[in-house]
Amino acid sequence: MIIAPSLLAADSSRYSDEAKRAERSGGEWLHLDVMDGHFVPNISFGPDLVKSLRPKSKLFFDVHLMCSRPEVLIESFAKNGADQITIHVELGEKVHDLIWQIRSLGIKAGLAVNPPTNLSHVEPYLNEIDLLLIMTVNPGFGGQPFIEECLPKIRQADDWRKSRGYGYRIEVDGGIVFKTAVECAKMGADTFVSGTGLFKAGNMAAAIKKMRRLIIASPRTLPIQKQ
Repeated sequence: MIIAPSLLAADSSRYSDEAKRAERSGGEWLHLDVMDGHFVPNISFGPDLVKSLRPKSKLFFDVHLMCSRPEVLIESFAKNGADQITIHVELGEKVHDLIWQIRSLGIKAGLAVNPPTNLSHVEPYLNEIDLLLIMTVNPGFGGQPFIEECLPKIRQADDWRKSRGYGYRIEVDGGIVFKTAVECAKMGADTFVSGTGLFKAGNMAAAIKKMRRLIIASPRTLPIQKQ
């Protein structure tokens, strides 16, 4: 199980200190949402932020590219210290080449799927990826409410993983707080991105510890049996 504080919810005037706080508090990954103002209606980080944070943190840098043209950014993020780069299945015919580009740079490759997109779109790529990110809000802005209708996607992704012997992690991002982390864990998620739920907590270390404890105590929901 991995808990990944999302820097999007951090104090933007203190990114370096906030990354250090996430590490001290027990987060294993630092999640960085990169938005281009086109694929989603917001703009966030660039490769230079990763470059500036890399010498100051031992965390695994989990970079999520919500961008229309990730191919022009992937190499810069990889060279500046990203450990994993995730692109979106909604990019269509470019997806295979983008995954290949990421892996050719010696880092892990992830694939994300938005709430309105049918999970079947990721199925052709499951044997090529290290992580499947199931968005549980529509991407673009932090602090949105969790979309309960995404839970069956998590369970389906876990069933595919187990029945076909795939090794990808299942990450969830969007509205992840104690209650929703437990709901996702029951469906089979093992990697939890939380922005507001952790960075806005009075004591991030206590919040991470509680989230981890609740997740560990949550048995996976059994799949629906076919009649």
